[in-house]
Amino acid sequence: MRKRGRVDANQPEVVEWLRKAGATVQSLANIGNGCPDLLVGYRGKNYLMEIKDGDKVPSKRVLTPDEITWHMHWQGEVHIVERPEAALLLIGATK
Repeated sequence: MRKRGRVDANQPEVVEWLRKAGATVQSLANIGNGCPDLLVGYRGKNYLMEIKDGDKVPSKRVLTPDEITWHMHWQGEVHIVERPEAALLLIGATK
């Protein structure tokens, strides 16, 4: 049975900053089952991003059991991003 994904409060801001930097962004949040929140394309590269709200206490920013399982089985890179600035740094859109 599919578990519907949730969107952290800061995800719209992260998406906005990425798009302003020239990245393409596809939300994957509705896939659920631990799948990362965003697929980001920038300068010929793809990035999978799991968004966590950096304003929450650390105990509220941990991966869910479904996310842990998904990350363990994925054979590529998945990045955990807590702030828009971190997303831009990850893709190389800032110095």
